[in-house]
Amino acid sequence: MTGKFATSKAGHDKSKIYVIIKEETEYVYLTDGIYKTVSKPKKKNKKHIQIINKGQDEKITQKLLNKEPVSDEEIKRAIKIYERSTQYV
Repeated sequence: MTGKFATSKAGHDKSKIYVIIKEETEYVYLTDGIYKTVSKPKKKNKKHIQIINKGQDEKITQKLLNKEPVSDEEIKRAIKIYERSTQYV
């Protein structure tokens, strides 16, 4: 699940797109690169997110799986590219 895009299903951030940067048994840690940065990710219950199976940035996923640092700029860019690709569908 790490590295995939997800949307929030509940809370004040409903429908916002995030990248999952860490996963625990019951929770995931989400970042958007702007308000929720890599250094201070949002902790959210897995029940309250919807995984986006169609979209995933392979470069970010590989970095996260290899425990390499990922920048907020990379996260922002990946989300922006994903949003543009789904805008006309």
